Amino acid sequence: MFVVISGTSSGIGRAAAVKFLDEGAEVIGFDIAPSSLEHPCYRHIIHDITEDEPPPLLSPEIVINSAGTISEPDAINVNLKGAMRFVSHFLGSPALKSVLFIASASARNGAEFPLYVASKAGVIGYMKNLALTLAKRGITCNSISPGGVITPMNRHILDDEALYRAVKNETLLGKWAEPEEIAGLAWYLTAVNRSITGEDILIDNGEMLKSNFIW
Repeated sequence: MFVVISGTSSGIGRAAAVKFLDEGAEVIGFDIAPSSLEHPCYRHIIHDITEDEPPPLLSPEIVINSAGTISEPDAINVNLKGAMRFVSHFLGSPALKSVLFIASASARNGAEFPLYVASKAGVIGYMKNLALTLAKRGITCNSISPGGVITPMNRHILDDEALYRAVKNETLLGKWAEPEEIAGLAWYLTAVNRSITGEDILIDNGEMLKSNFIW
C-alpha cells in the first residue's frame, strides 16, 4: 500500500504516518518542517502545500491532507486552497482508492476564529464535491473533524492548567483526543472502508452534543 500524507512533522499527520507504517504501508510525508520519523518505508519531503509541486509520477492508493495552520491570516490559503491544491496532484493516480481530509469540529459550530472556521467548512464542502466526482471511479472521499486534540499546535492550552480544565469541561467525556485516535479512524476510512463516502466524521469527545437541558 502506497500512501501520501501532508503535515507529517507533528500532530495528527505524524500519527497517521506512524499508523500506516505500522500496518505495513509505504508512506511519503510532506511538510514545511523536517521530520522526526525514521523508518525504512518512510520518505519525507520538505513541501509547502500552497506553493511547491510534489514530485512527478507518484501514484498513491491513499491521499490524506492533514497539513494546516491556526494562523488566521493564512487560514484560507493553507487550510482550504492548500488542501485542494495538494490533493489535486494525485487525483489522476490509477491506483487511487481513497482520499481523506482533516477538517475541524469548528466547521460545524463556528466556535473559533472566522477565517479558520471558514477554511475548515470549505474543506468539508470541497470533500463532498470531490466525493461526487470520485465515486464514478469507485474511490471513497471523506473528512474527519476533530475537536480538541493533544498536539503541539494546542500547547498554549495544554500547558495552562486553568485553560485545559475549562476546555475539557466543555466535553461530555471530560477529555481531549490523542492524535493516535484520529489516525486510527483515518486508517479505517481509507484502508478498510469501502462504503462510506462524502461524509464528515466528528470525533470531539461529545463536545458538540453537550448541552444543559432546562425543564
